[in-house]
Amino acid sequence: MAIQFGQRTGKVRVLIIDDSALVRQVLTEILSEDPGIEVVGTAADPLIARDKIKQLEPDVLTLDVEMPRMDGLTFLQNLMRLRPMPVVMVSSLTEAGAQVTLDALAMGAVDFVTKPKLDIQRGLSGYASDLCEKVRQAARARVARLQPGTTPAQSSTIKYRTTDRLIAIGASTGGTEAIRALLETMPADAPTIVITQHIPAAFSKPFAERLDRHSKMTVVHAEDDMPLLAGHAYVAPGGLHLRVQRSGARWRCRLGDDDPVRRHRPSVDALFDSVAAAAGANASAALLTGMGDDGARGLLALRKVGATTIVQDEASSVVWGMPGAAYTLGAAQQVLPLSQITDALLASTA
Repeated sequence: MAIQFGQRTGKVRVLIIDDSALVRQVLTEILSEDPGIEVVGTAADPLIARDKIKQLEPDVLTLDVEMPRMDGLTFLQNLMRLRPMPVVMVSSLTEAGAQVTLDALAMGAVDFVTKPKLDIQRGLSGYASDLCEKVRQAARARVARLQPGTTPAQSSTIKYRTTDRLIAIGASTGGTEAIRALLETMPADAPTIVITQHIPAAFSKPFAERLDRHSKMTVVHAEDDMPLLAGHAYVAPGGLHLRVQRSGARWRCRLGDDDPVRRHRPSVDALFDSVAAAAGANASAALLTGMGDDGARGLLALRKVGATTIVQDEASSVVWGMPGAAYTLGAAQQVLPLSQITDALLASTA
């Protein structure tokens, strides 16, 4: 059952959980500068945090991974099982340990940021803006109770052709798990899939490897000039745009480090625009959960050339920003819960 937490005072109430007193101080100062955020407390470890959650009733937690008495992942798992609420991971491990971050997102964390580099004052304003925006979005996110041992329902069997068909998927906040759930239900011989997820460079390859372990398809970290094959899914590398280019009778990956689009690189709009140009009506696209509006205009371009266009519905999205923006533009032919998107994409390729 999805749960959404209200904002009683009009401000997002935040509890900071970190074993470093200096980090707690810096995060408190950053978040307190935002007029829409109130830091209601801090905790040096999860056992202290457990009592403060009951006392202070925060809307959002920021959570470190490495802490005394109980590690952050164990605490997060217990929290999402017993009292699900929005969590933003804030840890040095999110930069070097992508697997730890992906584990946290799989357990229900809404988003993540790295710890502020305390020895570098320049660039802290950009970090502050990013942190505050993610906390505000987390307060509006939908979080669900963690159900140990549950697995997504398998897609029904659909007969379809894989020749000359292409599926494009874009996502941001909440997207790592949404994409995993979608690919888990794709058959091994599904049409080619190209994926842009907003994710840092250090995380995209481990993300592709994790998807490969959970999918019947072959999931790879895209490389420049790599041919696109049926039964394969290609994940955009962090820090590079992924585009599709027609090369004779085949499609190929094209990677670029050109300027960010909608403030993102990789950008969903960059991918969708290229798919519209290269595949036209032979394409299908789904825009999943995410913050902002990247992908909305690209999805509209796809609809205009006759492609099938789908957005994830608000109820099943962690953040209905990108899909909501596409819906407002009239880019979506279908608005579907995540559980129905695989079948819709496969039906569109029949």
